[in-house]
Amino acid sequence: MATPTDTPPTSQAPDVPEMAKSLAEIAERSQKIVNKYLEHQREGKAPALSDDLGLTHAFLDLGASLMANPWKLVETQMQMWQDYLRLWTGALQRAAGEQPEPVAEPAKSDSRFKSELWENNFLFNYIKQSYLIASENIQKMVTEAQGLDPQTARKVRFFTRQFVDALAPTNFVFTNPEVLKATAESGGKNLIDGLNNLLEDLERGHGRLAISMTDYKAFRLGENVATSPGKVVYQNDLMQLLQYSPSTEQVWRTPLLIIPPWINKYYILDLRDKNSFIRWAVAQGQTVFVVSWVNPDKRHADKGFDAYMLEGALAALEAVEQATGEHEVNVIGYCLGGTLLTCLLAWLVAKGERRVKSATFFTAMIDFSEPGELGVFTDETALANLEKKMAERGYLEGAEMSSTFNLLRANDLIWSFVVNNYLLGKDPFPFDLLYWNSDSTRMPAKMHTFYLRNMYIKNLLTKPGGITLAGERIDVTKIEAPACFVSTIEDHIAPWKSTYMGARLFTTPVKFLLAGSGHIAGVVNPPAANKYCHWTNSGLPATADEWLAGADRHDGSWWPEWNAWVSQFGGEKIPARIPGDGKLKVLEDAPGSYVKIRLEPSGGESQASGGISAQPVEQAPAAPNSKAANDPVAAPPDKRRKAKPRPRKTS
Repeated sequence: MATPTDTPPTSQAPDVPEMAKSLAEIAERSQKIVNKYLEHQREGKAPALSDDLGLTHAFLDLGASLMANPWKLVETQMQMWQDYLRLWTGALQRAAGEQPEPVAEPAKSDSRFKSELWENNFLFNYIKQSYLIASENIQKMVTEAQGLDPQTARKVRFFTRQFVDALAPTNFVFTNPEVLKATAESGGKNLIDGLNNLLEDLERGHGRLAISMTDYKAFRLGENVATSPGKVVYQNDLMQLLQYSPSTEQVWRTPLLIIPPWINKYYILDLRDKNSFIRWAVAQGQTVFVVSWVNPDKRHADKGFDAYMLEGALAALEAVEQATGEHEVNVIGYCLGGTLLTCLLAWLVAKGERRVKSATFFTAMIDFSEPGELGVFTDETALANLEKKMAERGYLEGAEMSSTFNLLRANDLIWSFVVNNYLLGKDPFPFDLLYWNSDSTRMPAKMHTFYLRNMYIKNLLTKPGGITLAGERIDVTKIEAPACFVSTIEDHIAPWKSTYMGARLFTTPVKFLLAGSGHIAGVVNPPAANKYCHWTNSGLPATADEWLAGADRHDGSWWPEWNAWVSQFGGEKIPARIPGDGKLKVLEDAPGSYVKIRLEPSGGESQASGGISAQPVEQAPAAPNSKAANDPVAAPPDKRRKAKPRPRKTS
């Protein structure tokens, strides 16, 4: 605890001439940054100011709401002043040698104030609590505002939080004791290094601030990330299909197909050896196939959601049959890949086909009635402006999508790097997950418009016959494949209570697993790490809260629990399959050329990270019926083999 003798962090006095030199260098570099920004404005490359989300109107509505109920506003202000009075009284007690209880404390998950300097130093403890009091009361006032429609209320809550997070004392030199300490100890070198980092990020983004989250030179696709041995055995204009080499002498007869989201790249499931879900699944005796989506450009502007289903998911199923001889496959769909898998399953039922033995959904949304904070970006106003941008270039730029996801966790994915890179002057730490996170992808205009309008805005996937894909009205409630849903309790992208509502749409047997942590870390959680926990419940009651209340908590990874479930659909054990031994021949080594096209922050393409030579998208074989591409989709959908009717399970 603090004592009356607490003083701000100090060190040896800096060399005055050296400090003067440092300040001059800071001024020079700052001028370069300003000149660079003005240059990009003249060239039209700087980001234009706009209100695509309709925030002006939303906050005007908030102002009108507060003025309509002035007593509530006064009540909030009085509460805040009472908190400040308690803080001031506590400060006097602290100065007298007492140890008063804090008025405001950061949440356990808030890492901004983890340094002991925020607690042990009188001044900075006072600054910290002052900020937390203001933050709590401002957000409470906005949350309790009455008379706002749900979408407006969601917007003002979300962006008020962005505002108070941006104004945290941790984000400024003179109110962050760690930065002041580093400045005193280094003679200001940390600020010079920070401005160098800032300038590099502006140059890398060509006028747009592209904050570096990791050491991008530390990773090489196929060398220290995405290293599981395998081959590309099929490709078309939208995807490559990877088949992984076995690591066991025998495998389950039923192969496993993974459909990742095309918002990001597949190798989130194959980062390092120690946390690769793909490598682990292979070690469990699975014959693993993974879809690696193309990073689309303007040529793919007219690729719709049904194209991703037919040329992506369905083509992959048929390619797996060509490679293994197995007509039915166990399939995993991750995030948007899970939404696509749902559509495919319902479409196959409508066609009278059975191709999937079991379906697993990793953090996948089906019912979009409660989309969480992503709903801020998916109303009619936002979508109309987004459609204008996409119409000009044929796709949604990857950097724009990445910025949206980063805002959902701004303190972790934006402000922590501002402090580390620009104020402390440190280089970002090499982190495989953040390297993957920065490897953004584009979204074709036609597909993305269909996805946002029909699912996020209209929630038509929950309505029987609400969506038509490839000539068929689909009905999720008629899906026959047994399903396992894996969701994460801290998910900001696919809130677990929303994924639970989607699971309850199925009339087939459903297993629901809830993992600890969030959208990525909760999924990429190998058993050897012994991290987090997961919950299981044999039932599927009416609400998510009821499910959790009756669930059993287990320490560690959910992977073994899922493996025991999916093994029920594996069939017998057979000799391991080698990529290329079936009817599909090897095209190239994993991880393949499609995944190696990396977008620059400005939106342009670069060769594969780490200097690996990549095949540009424009040169990739794209004809879906090309023999060179090992394309099995030769017959139209109506001529494909029908499944024999099977009795439905009731338990």
